[in-house]
Amino acid sequence: MKIYITATGNVSPQKTFGDVPFLTEPASYSGNRLSCVEPDYKEFIDVKLIRRMSRIIKMGVAAGFACLKEANVEIPDAIITGTAYGCLEDTGIFLTKMVEQHEEMLSPTAFIQSTHNTVGAQIALMMHCHNYNNTFVHRGFSFESALLDAILLLNEGKASNVLVGGVDEIINASHTLLSRFGLYKREKKSNTELYSSKTKGTIAGEGAAFFLLSGEYNGNDYAELRAMTTFYKPANEKEIEEQILSFLEAQSVNIAEIDLVITGRNGDNKNDEIYNRLDKSVFKNIDTVNYKHLCGEYPTSSAFALWLAANIIKRNEIPPVTGSFKKGKIKTVLVYNNYLGIHHSLFLLSAC
Repeated sequence: MKIYITATGNVSPQKTFGDVPFLTEPASYSGNRLSCVEPDYKEFIDVKLIRRMSRIIKMGVAAGFACLKEANVEIPDAIITGTAYGCLEDTGIFLTKMVEQHEEMLSPTAFIQSTHNTVGAQIALMMHCHNYNNTFVHRGFSFESALLDAILLLNEGKASNVLVGGVDEIINASHTLLSRFGLYKREKKSNTELYSSKTKGTIAGEGAAFFLLSGEYNGNDYAELRAMTTFYKPANEKEIEEQILSFLEAQSVNIAEIDLVITGRNGDNKNDEIYNRLDKSVFKNIDTVNYKHLCGEYPTSSAFALWLAANIIKRNEIPPVTGSFKKGKIKTVLVYNNYLGIHHSLFLLSAC
């Protein structure tokens, strides 16, 4: 069964929400942390509810509802989300109050809203959707697992359309902790200079990207999601090459048919080695672009990459900020991302 991306909604550190130009005015940040450009939530969320929602819930709800609005769908047959961190802000608030109030007289609100499935649940509650609702918390495979679940539902005929998304946030506490592990760069540089630094670490990011997937072509879809796969802890570069080639072979696609590759380069000198080597081997004669200087690094950043790929195909336009000036019809795009060198994923998209 063919799977089509019917609509999208994306809240990110760039101006990607709503009917806006396609990354023609990229936002520049100084430092090692990118924060989302938040929209006016009142268009999608009641003002009384906004006060009670943490930032990630508002971002996720807005992205989900914007996606459904674009598709002109009131209630989807299923809602599936992927998140590795969950609602960090509410978790921090609850744990802080536990300490400050000596575990007495605690309000349950922050705890209730700190669970990982809060975003998907909140979307369903607001639209009175009683259909299938699931959240995957699989670290760097969280969004990929949600996407796979959506594909299976469509292929099995249990849903005709599925709202699926990837959501993660960065807060002061989590940024400090992850910085201690050496994940982020120490020097303060602009995100536009990320790939020229050649030093250890990357930049922190966050975002909420949702997609409406359907098994029926409606004439105005973004792209066809032909296939996706994941692989865990490859032993070496050769195994990665074999995974990529076997993935394409399974879809009867020759590497020469790929018009564009979107890679998960993140500016970390060790992480980017594999992408540099692939550029000289399997991707040798193919244009490649990057995306993490736009959204930062986080476990579900592949959702931003999928949004980018779908828009490139629909608009037949590659934003220069991604690093390519390729001209001509873009029919087939391959997305290859890895998170911390552990979780690797591949998406294959084609023009409808």
